Amino acid sequence: MNKVALVTGGTRGIGESISKLLNENNYTVIASYNSNDEAAQKFASKNEIEIKKWDVSSYEETKIAIEKLKSKYGQIDILVNNAGITKDAPLHKMKKEKWDAVINVNLNSIFNLTSNVINDMRDNGFGRIIHISSVNGQKGQFGQTNYSATKAAMEGFSKSLALESASKGITSNVISPGYINTEMVAAIREDILSSIIETIPAKRLGESNEIAEMVLYLVSEKAGYINGATFSINGGLYMD
Repeated sequence: MNKVALVTGGTRGIGESISKLLNENNYTVIASYNSNDEAAQKFASKNEIEIKKWDVSSYEETKIAIEKLKSKYGQIDILVNNAGITKDAPLHKMKKEKWDAVINVNLNSIFNLTSNVINDMRDNGFGRIIHISSVNGQKGQFGQTNYSATKAAMEGFSKSLALESASKGITSNVISPGYINTEMVAAIREDILSSIIETIPAKRLGESNEIAEMVLYLVSEKAGYINGATFSINGGLYMD
């Protein structure tokens, strides 16, 4: 039976590439989303991938959604925590609503998702959990104290989870992308984007499929001894 993979934020950007590549490699993929119904429906029909809409920042909605998925598929073997938002402002101008929204979607969601699949993974003796972080969680970014805090926190969460779960055949790893050629990055003003690219040693944006290829390896049986690690894919922008 094919392994079942749940990819949050899985219908656009990096998540779309992850969902498509896993599907092409015979994983049963469910892609979650919470906005842009039109784009999600187009993605689903084009790729023949199941989509599910819910708010991952809500524990109750997440619990209900995962229970329905488990009733249909039996179990979730792979979780890719990819959903995320930005609501930028320097801290001295940031309203609490922006702080809370980013914390809830980017950080609380990984508890909501992971806590609802981890016990089945432990019982089954297998699980692959991938957290999609960001270079700005490693180096910081002006106007992103909220976003950077959530992405940095993923690493501590993942390492602790790896320690707790490794003996049960479960891996927990982080991928930390740099500036990737997605709709979100393409929306940056052209002159600002050009100046960003100049700071990247590779002198280009990354492609979302480059992130997806790393996910594909990490969820495989071959990667069972990789645990609690962080993989930076940023063209040399930040080296830790």
